[in-house]
Amino acid sequence: MCGITGIFDLRGGRAIDPALLQRMNDSQFHRGPSEGDLHLEPGVAFGHRRLSVMDVASGLQPMFNEDHSVVIVFNGEIYNFRALMTELKGLGHEFRTRCDTEVIVHAWEEWGEECVHRLRGMFGFAIWDRNKQVLFMARDRLGIKPFHYALLPDGMFAFGSELKSLLTLPNLVRDIDPCAVEEYFAYGYVPEPRTIFTGAHKLLPGHTLTLTPGMATLPASKQYWDVPFTPHVGMTDGDIEGETIHRLREAVESHMEADVPLGAFLSGGVDSSAIVAMMAGLSNQPVNTCSIGFDEADFDESTYARQVAERYKTKHQSEIVDKDDYGLLDLLAGLYDEPYADSSAIPTYRVCELARKTVTVALSGDGGDENFAGYRRHRMAMGEERVRSMLPLALRKPVFGLLGKAYPKADWAPRVFRAKTTFEALARDLTEGYFHGVSINNDRVRGGMFSDGFKSKLQGYRAVEVMRGYANNAPTDDPLSLIQYIDMKTYLPGDILTKVDRASMAHALEVRVPLLDHQFVEWVSGLPSSCKLRSGEGKYIFKKALKPYLGDDILYRKKMGFSIPLASWLRGPLAGAMKSAVLNPALLDTGIFNPNTLKQMVDEHQAATKDHSTALWSVLMFEAFLRKNGAGVATTAAPRSN
Repeated sequence: MCGITGIFDLRGGRAIDPALLQRMNDSQFHRGPSEGDLHLEPGVAFGHRRLSVMDVASGLQPMFNEDHSVVIVFNGEIYNFRALMTELKGLGHEFRTRCDTEVIVHAWEEWGEECVHRLRGMFGFAIWDRNKQVLFMARDRLGIKPFHYALLPDGMFAFGSELKSLLTLPNLVRDIDPCAVEEYFAYGYVPEPRTIFTGAHKLLPGHTLTLTPGMATLPASKQYWDVPFTPHVGMTDGDIEGETIHRLREAVESHMEADVPLGAFLSGGVDSSAIVAMMAGLSNQPVNTCSIGFDEADFDESTYARQVAERYKTKHQSEIVDKDDYGLLDLLAGLYDEPYADSSAIPTYRVCELARKTVTVALSGDGGDENFAGYRRHRMAMGEERVRSMLPLALRKPVFGLLGKAYPKADWAPRVFRAKTTFEALARDLTEGYFHGVSINNDRVRGGMFSDGFKSKLQGYRAVEVMRGYANNAPTDDPLSLIQYIDMKTYLPGDILTKVDRASMAHALEVRVPLLDHQFVEWVSGLPSSCKLRSGEGKYIFKKALKPYLGDDILYRKKMGFSIPLASWLRGPLAGAMKSAVLNPALLDTGIFNPNTLKQMVDEHQAATKDHSTALWSVLMFEAFLRKNGAGVATTAAPRSN
């Protein structure tokens, strides 16, 4: 696991300042404290920080082919590299190392841009081929590893694993993108391909980008993979259960190879417990596992983690985190480089910190909810969709839309009596309804938070367009599969995988996600929706398949998630800091917010008359981002399509 950086002259051949490249590379030292190096030639410069995991002795990057005409910087792991190495040797390629990085170099020489189809793993890499005069960049299929880039005003193109590497560039355009602000306050993160800055972007998962000297503008990235959702036919539930375990075990086994200590996160939930169960069956040694608990019962899952650890006789370590563990706020703003409002980043940081005490590589259960429809919001969305399906949208939208506007708002009432909310939900289509369900601040809340001046800059742009773009191009029209697909394109890379990557790399820990092995994802995507969500039970077939490995109290207990007592924090120990941040004159001077609304939210939350914790936390983290980066606000906002 590593950090990569680079600069490429689109105009061709100019010298690149080695001190500038060194600053970019040093900004990511935490991603690769083992060693680092640079490569510079006219028009091209690569930097690399390495966390040694495979071929510790000889895997130094940037890495070259035999005649030094091809050079690569690579972040990630290729799990089928041994098979590819054997194949490439048979085709006449000679290897000087036994690491996966050199496999990509020779795969590029043999198959060119098609090499990405042969790679099984997580990756972000850049290859410069001097003979072909091509810079080729790629990001893995699900977006497990990050890749940021920018076209600078002087015609230089720069890239890096983390946005902070680009923030070392003095001529990076740092204006805040108003559309990204709208998206952040809807989702809690800035979805791909935007960043918070107009001058920087993220390479989309499953995409490549190819540049050559002389290009006047950046070409569009090219998609090389998508979740297929190709239905399986002729399989019984029993067949599916057996095949699920077979494929899960194979995915886990492929992710266990390492030349350094390896372990697993164990929360006590279904997904992490399944990974540990498979690892235990594949290992001759006790599996290293770790978990964190909270000193507040409503947030503590550590007893379930211990139960699994005892069943599989793992070497388990657990620590209790104070429920008031809020001292990481400014540190998190520095880790994520742009606003990020998922408060579970705090316990994620702590569990990575704990894991790194004993291992360098940890397997995670992330991806299970996306694969098998395990989120509560999946059940709620399908319940609403069943009601919507009774009437056509052309009738529902005007009738229930009008009723929703006319009916008084009653947030205080039990959900069943909130007719306004019900009418509004019935007036939406599936995508709009799902967007409303997952938004951390819904349209009404954002409309109140933003100033009139800022809303005019948005030119009518709404964050739902991110989801609409994916829905319009989805490879499935099944309602449940559609929202799973949307999750895999938005929430998974933008929130979950970003959170784990930054938290783990802050501790020089590599995290692998077997449930997001692309071959496993492809197969699971083809299962009928009824195998994923049945009779209100998410992960239906996955849990059935795991019955021989995990008890019902693990498989069927209420899902807790990795959460913190946010509302009480903001009324108690963080009340003063929250108020100072949310009403900070520097924040209000950005012109983004309506000061009266923010003050009302602070007062109502602290008086405990309303719970505004999610909205206030999102503003708190936005203010922390501004203080860390000293960013300006864009004067224009031309909405960009996805």
